[in-house]
Amino acid sequence: MDKRVQFDFEIEFTNGGGIQGQDFRLDITGDNISDQELADYLVSDMRLLMVGRVKILNKTILTEQHKRTPINIQTGTERLIDLSHIIEHGLVTYKGLPAPIICDYLSREESKKQYASGTEFQIGKIEMVTNTGTYLDCPFHRYEHGKDLSEVGVERLADLEGIVIRVDHKETFAINADFFRGKELRGRAVLVHTGWDNYWNTEQYFEHHPHLTEDAALYLVECGVKLVGIDSVNIDDTRGGERPVHTQLLGAEVLIVEHLCNLQQLPDEGFTFSALPPKFKGAGTFPVRALARLHQVAR
Repeated sequence: MDKRVQFDFEIEFTNGGGIQGQDFRLDITGDNISDQELADYLVSDMRLLMVGRVKILNKTILTEQHKRTPINIQTGTERLIDLSHIIEHGLVTYKGLPAPIICDYLSREESKKQYASGTEFQIGKIEMVTNTGTYLDCPFHRYEHGKDLSEVGVERLADLEGIVIRVDHKETFAINADFFRGKELRGRAVLVHTGWDNYWNTEQYFEHHPHLTEDAALYLVECGVKLVGIDSVNIDDTRGGERPVHTQLLGAEVLIVEHLCNLQQLPDEGFTFSALPPKFKGAGTFPVRALARLHQVAR
């Protein structure tokens, strides 16, 4: 059944004055829509400037036939997709490394003793190895004198033109250079989608897994890529002690992001990729909130 939202609104302007509307109706998809979404739509659709407070009043969801495209279907706009796993207490990212401990340093109950009545805070404490969750590797991770997190410029981490390479893990684990040939790679973030993230937080995730081969790493370096990511437990084959992919990529200052997820939601091209860690001195890896910004969303 088609749904519409009926509401009143009051919009105030920061330079004085305002406008109001009563019994405004808009087509929506789903059974509800937030006040913030309605406020953002009104300001954008009416091309308002100097907007201060926006109040949505008397909101009601109606069952009525749509008259236009629902306002909460994104079309012709940018959209963000989260490519990161959730980090929680006890999560094992890589077998043999300790799970993070996430707890209170100052609990809300204890904070009540320090603040005025009705005022409380929580300050958290986290103990973890830097290889936790979805994380970025920079040269210092592999090389003693390589750049650490504090030395990697943001231009290497944010808004990189991206490309997704699809390699079904059911067909092969060893991803060689042939999978990357004939692609526009230079200056891009190359994200390898294998579907292995479906096994995240299970025992199978740590078993023999999809990985790049050394010739793939050499080819990506030759093509001048900026970053390589994968939705697997490691970009290298972990059955032995050698790590040729880390060696080649990080040696050429090509950054690595491991344990990505949701790459199936991305188009092959037409997006930018960002993965920013804190600016730590003396650290070579750290969790990131990896995300893709889609340039256009089809109707």
